[in-house]
Amino acid sequence: MTAAPEALDEAVVPRFARGVKFRFDETRKSWMVLAPERLFLPDEAATEILKLVDGDRSLGAIVDDLATRFDVPRADMAADVVGMLRDLAEKGVVLL
Repeated sequence: MTAAPEALDEAVVPRFARGVKFRFDETRKSWMVLAPERLFLPDEAATEILKLVDGDRSLGAIVDDLATRFDVPRADMAADVVGMLRDLAEKGVVLL
């Protein structure tokens, strides 16, 4: 069992870093994150999170949306969302 990621302020508004694009690739029929000299192919769960990263929606709103949509306890969803976004922030893909 891994430790839960440190909590983030839910008022934080995540956004993609400059030069990073999140889009659907028709050729591959999949979502991808394009960053300078890098390409990420997120899994289905990550894709649902990234679809909500629009630079307007707060972390709390993203967690609420996903927890409601997928009928998952909010605390569990928050841990997953924070963990994934922190990982992408460390890679310079997302700004928190």
